[in-house]
Amino acid sequence: MMHTPRSGYRWFVIAVFFCFMLLHQADKLLIGPLTPAIMDEFGITMTQMGAVTTGALVVASILYPIWGYLYDRFARARLLALASFIWGATTWLSAIARTYPTFLAARASTGIDDSSYPGMYALVADYFGPNLRGKVYGLLQLAQPIGYLIGMVLALMLAPQIGWRTIFFFTGGLGIVVALVILLGVREMPRGKAEPEFEGMTEMARFRFSWAEMRAVLGKRTMWFVFLQGFAGVFPWNVITYWFFTYLARERGYDESSILLTVAPVILILASGSFIGGVLGDWAFKRTTRGRIIVSSIGVLMGAIFLYLAMQTPVEARTTFFVLMCLTALFMPLSSPNVIATVYDVTVPEVRSTAQAVEYFIENSGAALAPLLAGIIADMYNLQTAITWICVTAWALCFMFYLGALRYIERDHHALRDEMGRRAASFRQTMA
Repeated sequence: MMHTPRSGYRWFVIAVFFCFMLLHQADKLLIGPLTPAIMDEFGITMTQMGAVTTGALVVASILYPIWGYLYDRFARARLLALASFIWGATTWLSAIARTYPTFLAARASTGIDDSSYPGMYALVADYFGPNLRGKVYGLLQLAQPIGYLIGMVLALMLAPQIGWRTIFFFTGGLGIVVALVILLGVREMPRGKAEPEFEGMTEMARFRFSWAEMRAVLGKRTMWFVFLQGFAGVFPWNVITYWFFTYLARERGYDESSILLTVAPVILILASGSFIGGVLGDWAFKRTTRGRIIVSSIGVLMGAIFLYLAMQTPVEARTTFFVLMCLTALFMPLSSPNVIATVYDVTVPEVRSTAQAVEYFIENSGAALAPLLAGIIADMYNLQTAITWICVTAWALCFMFYLGALRYIERDHHALRDEMGRRAASFRQTMA
C-alpha cells in the first residue's frame, strides 16, 4: 500500500528542513561577517580570504553530481541526515585550525555538505504537487537570508566576547543535533507521489534512476537555458554574501551597530522576497506555464538596476543607500524558488535530484571563483567596483538566458505531463 502523509506531518517535515537550512546557512554564511576578525588573526589579504570561500565552493561544485546520483538511488532522508552530520564535523575542524593553510583546508571540507540540497528539494516535491512547490520552496529559502542574519548577529554580538572559534564549535554542534532529528523524524516518500496523474492511487509505481532519462533531461532546451542562467546567477549571491559586510565596514565606514541596523532590515526583506517569488511564481504558473520564468526575469532585471544605483550612491547618503538596497533585496531572490520548481516542471521523478545537482554543479563551477575574483578586483581597485560589475554583469546575462527559456518551457512541460499520464495509465492497467 502507498503511504499517504497527513497534512500536519508534511508541514512537520518542512519545519525540520527549514531548521536544517536555517542553521546550516547560518554556519555556512557566518564566514562573511567573521571575515575581518579571521583576516586579522591570520594576517592575510583579501585575495587569500577569497580563496578560503572559493575552496569550499569548489568542493561543493565537484560533489553536486555525486550527491544527486546518490539521492536518486538511495533513501534521501538518511542521506540528508548524513550531510547534516558532516556539516557539524567539518565546522569543528575549522574551529581547531591554527594556521592559514590548515584553516583553508578545513573550510574547503565544509563544502562536502554544502552540495546536499538537491535531495531535500526532490523529497519535498514528493510531498507537494506542482501548484504548491513554488510557495514551499520559497518558504524554505526564507532560511538562507535569515540564517545569514543569525550568523551576522553571532559575529557582531558574541564573537568579540567568546571568539570566532567558539562560534564555529556552537554551530557545528547544532549540525549534529539536526542530523539526529532528520534521521529519526523524517520519512522517505515514493518518487513521483505528488504528481497529479497519480492522485487517488492506493499503490504507487516505483521509479528507478535511469541514465537514459537523465540524458533526455539534459537534452531539453529549457534545461540548457536554466543551466546557463545558473552559471551566471550565483556570482552575485556569492560576492554579496561573502564581501558585503567587509564593504560596509571598510569602504562606507559603518561601525558594528550601523552595519546591524542597515543589514538586518535588508536581510529580512531578502527573506520575504524568496517567499514572495514562490507565491508569484505559483500564481503565474497556474495561468501560463511560462509564469515562473517571467517572474524570474523581472527579479534579475530589477535587482541589477537597483544594486547599481545603490553602489553609486555617495557614502554620506546613507538613507538613499539603505532604500536602494532594500529594493535590491526585494527583487534579488524572486527567481530562486522558481528555478527549482521549473527544473521539476520538466523532469521525471527518478532523476530530479541528479538534474538539480547538475544545475547546481554548473552554477557553482563558475561562481565558486566569485569570492576570489572579487578579492582580486578589490585589491586592484576597491570592493565597490568588484561588487558592482560582477553582480550587474551576471544579472544582465541571466535576463538574456531567461528569454531563451521562455521559448521552450511550454513544450518541455507538456512533454513531462504527457509522460506522467502514460505512466499512470500503464500502472493502472497493470494493477487491474
